[in-house]
Amino acid sequence: MRYRQKGMTFIGLLLIMAMAGVLVYGGIRLAPVYLNYMKIARTMDSVATEFKGNGGDESGIRRSLERHWIVEDIGVLDSTDVDIQKGDQEISLHVHYHDQVPFIANVSLLVTFDKTVKIQ
Repeated sequence: MRYRQKGMTFIGLLLIMAMAGVLVYGGIRLAPVYLNYMKIARTMDSVATEFKGNGGDESGIRRSLERHWIVEDIGVLDSTDVDIQKGDQEISLHVHYHDQVPFIANVSLLVTFDKTVKIQ
């Protein structure tokens, strides 16, 4: 009678660990990109609350964005990359950009961000 082994082999365990390692490495590479996006989103929200109620002109909003971005140390975008559109009763700040991070050899990860904030 032959004894049958049950369970995972060492090679199977190595393959699963390799796949998990690639996913963790991708997360490590993408973490700074998402942290920059969160800084940009937080800055746009704070500028919206700063100009809430009194409107404001485009140059004042851009100056405020520049000041906030200097403090937050955001180097991915400029304040000129933010589209400022005036509506009937609101001003809209919109940013749309791509960020690319090298992954392994000639493979890169491309992330697209899109954020809109309304000032009422």
